[in-house]
Amino acid sequence: MSKRTFCLWGIGGLVALGALAWSATARAGYESAPYEVIESDGNIEIREYPDLVLASTEARFEARGNDGSFMRLFRYISGNNESGQKIEMTTPVFMEPDSPESKGRMGFVMPQQIADAGAPAPKASDVAIRKRAGGRFAVIRFSGVMNAKKAEAQEVKLREWLKARDLQGEETSERAGYDPPFTPGPLRRNEVLIRLKPETDAPTPDRPADN
Repeated sequence: MSKRTFCLWGIGGLVALGALAWSATARAGYESAPYEVIESDGNIEIREYPDLVLASTEARFEARGNDGSFMRLFRYISGNNESGQKIEMTTPVFMEPDSPESKGRMGFVMPQQIADAGAPAPKASDVAIRKRAGGRFAVIRFSGVMNAKKAEAQEVKLREWLKARDLQGEETSERAGYDPPFTPGPLRRNEVLIRLKPETDAPTPDRPADN
């Protein structure tokens, strides 16, 4: 390997490390929805979520916010609400994909302090405040630019993992994105979440998973 090639590899490595550090720092600047990890297996986890309060609006998943859904929610947290209150951005942005039976939705998680005090009512009729019921979820994490094809492929993997463990998930799923749209694909944190059915014999903190 020539000295020039070695230097180029070194510079590339430093750029990659810098990008990783930037991504982690940017993500760490936002309050994130809390959860407890019950079981972890590579990029798959079983999590317990508490109830969350979301500002929500109809959205087409494949549009990735370009249908105006993201800006409707952003205007709400920027003060387009009955109290004129500005609300901090949080992570993740939850997305429910559209189906033949229902339209998809996008939701911003309200910071805990806002949720506890009561989120202000939206001024826009196409934004609603709703509760995302807590519970146990199977979650698979992946990088790249989120799209329907990639999310569906990850959901298939997650359902196969559940089937191998005799765990029952609901038929619907959610997507979650943690990063601003300008974040490079390889550095993005994306997730697909499947709510587990209450009767599922999933591991608990008192009964760890079998090894």
